Amino acid sequence: MAFFEQHIHDAPKTFLSKYIFSYDHKVIGKQFLWYGILFLGIGGMMALMIRWTLAFPGQAFPIIGNFLFPETGGVVPADTYAMLFTMHGTIMIFYAITPILIGCFGNYLIPLMIGARDMAFPLLNMLSFHLAALSGALLLAGLFTPLGAAAGGWTSYPTLSTLIGSPGVGQTLWTLAIFVLGVSSTMGAINYITTIITLRAPGMGYFDMPLSVWGLGLTAVLNAIFLPVLGAGCLLLIFDRVFGTAFFLAGAAATTGTGDPILFQHVFWIFGHPEVYILILPAWGIVSDLLSFFARKPAFGAKATALSMTTITILSTVVYGHHMYTTQMSPLLTQSFMTLTMTISIPSAIFFANWLGTLWKGSIRFHSPMLFALGVVFVFGLGGLTGLYLATVSTDLYLHDTYFVVGHFHYTMAASVLLGGFAATYFWMPKMFGTMMNEFWAKVHFWISMIGLNGIFTGMMVVGYAGMHRRLYNPFVYEFMERMIPLNTFITWSAITMGLAQIIFVVNFVHAVFFKKEKASANPWEVGTLEWTIDSPSPHYNFKDIPVVKSGPHEFGNPALTDGRDFQFQTEEVVKA
Repeated sequence: MAFFEQHIHDAPKTFLSKYIFSYDHKVIGKQFLWYGILFLGIGGMMALMIRWTLAFPGQAFPIIGNFLFPETGGVVPADTYAMLFTMHGTIMIFYAITPILIGCFGNYLIPLMIGARDMAFPLLNMLSFHLAALSGALLLAGLFTPLGAAAGGWTSYPTLSTLIGSPGVGQTLWTLAIFVLGVSSTMGAINYITTIITLRAPGMGYFDMPLSVWGLGLTAVLNAIFLPVLGAGCLLLIFDRVFGTAFFLAGAAATTGTGDPILFQHVFWIFGHPEVYILILPAWGIVSDLLSFFARKPAFGAKATALSMTTITILSTVVYGHHMYTTQMSPLLTQSFMTLTMTISIPSAIFFANWLGTLWKGSIRFHSPMLFALGVVFVFGLGGLTGLYLATVSTDLYLHDTYFVVGHFHYTMAASVLLGGFAATYFWMPKMFGTMMNEFWAKVHFWISMIGLNGIFTGMMVVGYAGMHRRLYNPFVYEFMERMIPLNTFITWSAITMGLAQIIFVVNFVHAVFFKKEKASANPWEVGTLEWTIDSPSPHYNFKDIPVVKSGPHEFGNPALTDGRDFQFQTEEVVKA
């Protein structure tokens, strides 16, 4: 039973009220989508510059290098390189993946999938997007300051992020941008949690919700708890930079008092490791649903999957210390964090086993959303296994700060989340825009992306295992690393391949949104969740009548079903076989 009365409001009439200051969760979801795609392009271009520098040291970046770096003849300068990997990591995590998976699909799907007409707090929802836009503007403004954007790494550890390591305004703007984004995401998290708890359709229990909603809801819980921790750290760092305090300055560097740079690492990773699951839980939930939808059978162990996600959410809050084994942490703590990190692999394994169980003997339809979902299964399995090496103290001490960590991180989070985002975009495209992307080019996009990303991240782990450290402008000044130049060249060409694949996606997406005249049917994928019981694209008010839920989201394959369907809508009673 909803606590809030849900009214049908008239659609806005003016451009500003419809597209800029809209309260409609669907419009806000689309705003986050376009926002995320824009930053995905910016972050991707920065990644290509990084990779070009490592593959071809001392050579000009093609086409735009002379325009961007005329003073060096098109070669990426060393100080700019530090800025690039800082901004690349920040943009991809906070300004590309987060807006697309959480901002877009969280906003768009949660009300539709639980049978609500909008979010619980529409005004708060609108303010959340505008604060995110302000944050993005602050971040990019750093590029135009005299000393350039932030260059302290995406983690911004002191003293690199203090005035001693980064004297320019860019680092201050970076810190302020992350603080503002944290406020925005906390607003969204409160809204998501309240909406799921109070606005579910009559008859919908928690285990009647699609697993996509479970993933988005648990992500919101983590955001609400841990984003204020990061916000506090950023606020203290701003105080150090602007007001002369010494929270993170130690020894002779501290003018007043004695701070501790390691304190910021604790603050950052208390948020930072849950952040991994903040991003990946929505992708896992979406993939769990899509595997069921396209295997045409009930999700195997759906309740166990939801409980596994809940367990992972809880355990993710107590494993952060495995990022800090090299900070002279006490042996008791390192062993504790290692044990807890190993423990989190148990619900993850249950999760993976349930995915395989869903696929087993399914009548699989290999449409583009399913291909991307299967891609997530593959890269998550590979990335998760490599995480065990970093959870173990003895191997982590050797692999810490090498490209093995970068490869593992990208496999586990970047690849899984990116492929999950593409799966969601292709699947819910007809619901969001009323059209479908070209299926042939969608599959081409998938296969080229898989070739590219596996070349990149596998190559990173190999060079990392061989001893190549990250964040080095030219690692090949070290004799033992000269042998790694060919492999770095391979990684870079894989990255270029990955980048070209995304051009296919953008062209396909833009064509479907603006130029495709053929409209999609109301339920092109033949799925029974609530969003597919209404027209595509969704009406302004979502549901004319609030639906009554009578079954779960994965009712497939019942031989007693009639009228040629192999699925049931959640508004229908379960047919007895």
